Amino acid sequence: MTKIAIINGRLADPAGDALVPGTILIEGDRIVASGDVTLPDDAQRIDAAGLVVAPGLVDLGVFATDKPAFHFGGITRAALMPDQSSLLDDAALIRQATRAGKPDFWVHPIAAATRGLAGTELAEIGMMQAAGAKAVGTGRQWIADSGVMLRVLSYASGLGLTVISHAEDSGLTARAVATSGETATRLGLPHAPACAEAMAIARDVLLARQTGAAIHFRLVTTKAGFDLIRAAKAEGLRVTCGISPAYLFLADNAVTDFRTFARLSPPLRSEDDRKASIAAVADGTVDVITSSHDPRGAEDKRLPFADAAPGMAGAETLLALSLNLVREGHVSINRLMTLLCANPARILGVDAGHFAPGSAADLIFIDPDAPWIVDSARMAAAAGNTPFDRMPVQGRARRIMKGGVFL
Repeated sequence: MTKIAIINGRLADPAGDALVPGTILIEGDRIVASGDVTLPDDAQRIDAAGLVVAPGLVDLGVFATDKPAFHFGGITRAALMPDQSSLLDDAALIRQATRAGKPDFWVHPIAAATRGLAGTELAEIGMMQAAGAKAVGTGRQWIADSGVMLRVLSYASGLGLTVISHAEDSGLTARAVATSGETATRLGLPHAPACAEAMAIARDVLLARQTGAAIHFRLVTTKAGFDLIRAAKAEGLRVTCGISPAYLFLADNAVTDFRTFARLSPPLRSEDDRKASIAAVADGTVDVITSSHDPRGAEDKRLPFADAAPGMAGAETLLALSLNLVREGHVSINRLMTLLCANPARILGVDAGHFAPGSAADLIFIDPDAPWIVDSARMAAAAGNTPFDRMPVQGRARRIMKGGVFL
């Protein structure tokens, strides 16, 4: 097999505490050694020229596969949400989805927990796992029927799959497009209290305790929600949670002037909740940072705010925005790579996202100080619906390797 040595890089190893100079040795599509490595004479040497070498990003919960955006953002693996034009509630559709990114990136489908994501009848989860599904998801919806959710968690637990849950009590949020507060009131938008998130989390944590299942709350965005996650973890329950950069760097006032690019699901929260989100990343409560990539064209976004589709194009900005957490001293770059790579890979059960021997040779070379400006009109994504339009950022993936091959 071909041997490749990545030399002169600064390694952002999720298992380490700080950047260290070192080498990564690859044979075929696997990492065989990293750090202070004695190189075989027949290894092809690739000079990283002082760039940060990190695992390829593993994006846990995207709504579209998007090669240009993923390559720009350094994403080598994407867990695809079941909310597709053909819902991922059938084994044949799961098999098709696993092939969607080849040869440019890995796609790990998330199987729909219920048929049609209707929240009433369990889908054929076991068959979808055999076809390649790496987790089970409730999609953009919360399963309101507690009996159905109990069965989903029990069945997934027996198969060794994590359930990825949307955390909003639909009895409160059914027609809401914003979080209750001054901004929503002033704009006259249908709104729901932020406690809808904590109510959903509380019920699902109780069911996870009952079943012993692993549950991942894809987006947690409120102080009350994080308090529940902390308590569940302290109890030893198999509970994890994620967040996307929008909730770390924007509050609900971003929808002022009815900016539909800032219409998200869940909606943006108060400034106090935004600060609580930063604190939850810093103290280890948050396990995953995801782009929630959901490119939406003009037909979905250039509408009255309440009629516009929620979602944002996040793949291209995921790395650059997340690096703000390092620059502001909330996490080290190694810890950031745990959030972006190692933890999502672990939740999905794939051997990637780290530098341990045997891990997939998916790597990115990062220039953490490279300046650029987010421009919705020039994004590589299928659509440029980003609330960060015209914002200056720093950090770029300069090269990407998937399975030992540079793309």
